[in-house]
Amino acid sequence: ETSRLWRATVNEVARDYPTREPFETALVAELRARGVALVCVAGFMRLLGPTFLNAFPQAILNIHPSLLPAFAGVDAQTQAWTHGTKVAGATVHLVTGELDGGPIVRQRAVTVQDDDTPDTLAARILEVEHQIYPEAVGLVLDGGWTIEGRRFCRSRG
Repeated sequence: ETSRLWRATVNEVARDYPTREPFETALVAELRARGVALVCVAGFMRLLGPTFLNAFPQAILNIHPSLLPAFAGVDAQTQAWTHGTKVAGATVHLVTGELDGGPIVRQRAVTVQDDDTPDTLAARILEVEHQIYPEAVGLVLDGGWTIEGRRFCRSRG
């Protein structure tokens, strides 16, 4: 339901906040005022701190253009291509204080073609990201899951 969705860029919200804590406090207040229960980030490019993580425990999703735990951080597609991997992909994970280290909700592989460039590989990974992010959102919102260690586990039955 679109009335429950809110989209913001980091610059729209962060421009008035020189440090992380007041930025996160303002962002949490804005999201709570809108009744947000699940935060979905993409291209956020900032580590979230305790203020934000504690406000939305196990309720923040991120998409990353690699098969985590491989190639965490920036420029993952180029990292995979440069490394010579034969399979790359995308991961949706719950956000924790560890960079790209939260429990994995959904992953999908993309074969690296011999004639790929970092850009062509990135384009194919992006197509997969657009498929698996909504799937992961649905899984999380449907409930019936737990975290066991680092694992996102759906209930059977």
